[in-house]
Amino acid sequence: MMKLYSGTSCPFSHRCRIVLFEKGMDFEILDVDIHSKPEDLAVMNPYNEVPVLVERELQLYESNIINEYIDERFPHPQLMPADPVMRARARLMLFNLERELFIHVKTLEDASASKKALETARTTIRDNLTQIAPLFTKQKFILGEEFSMLDVAIAPLLWRFEHYGIEVTKGLTPVMKYAERLFSREAFIDSLTANEKAMRK
Repeated sequence: MMKLYSGTSCPFSHRCRIVLFEKGMDFEILDVDIHSKPEDLAVMNPYNEVPVLVERELQLYESNIINEYIDERFPHPQLMPADPVMRARARLMLFNLERELFIHVKTLEDASASKKALETARTTIRDNLTQIAPLFTKQKFILGEEFSMLDVAIAPLLWRFEHYGIEVTKGLTPVMKYAERLFSREAFIDSLTANEKAMRK
């Protein structure tokens, strides 16, 4: 059985929990207190971070790598496009999400970040999402009508908007409507920890 070492408020762990619940398979989630990490975490992941997936002899870290492995191992429902060209484009978009959005999420998750760094991170996330907002007036999900790994990747950030203190401007209205579509999915609801439920009033 797959075991996921998961931070109860970690947005990257949240991604992996969403995928596990979307697949509807047997797995075990081991909650990790990121302020008091188990000693074996550093053995499984040299960066001593969650999430970590363990299956028999395999130990994986980094949420997008874990999620692609789960998707290939349990192909239904498929979350990465079947077509190689579309899959390559999806991977490029995942890479861009990391560079343009989630690098700033890491700042917001950093307890030692300065007030100025936090403000810059919030503004950059808001501005970058405002740029792609028109996409969601035309289609249900990032790649069109089908829920995919890209929606999984961005959902934890959208859930944490209030928690991170990111202002929701008028330009973000289509993004927020899209977010509600993600949050209404059964797998998303099941993926939430008590800590995450407390992030939204």
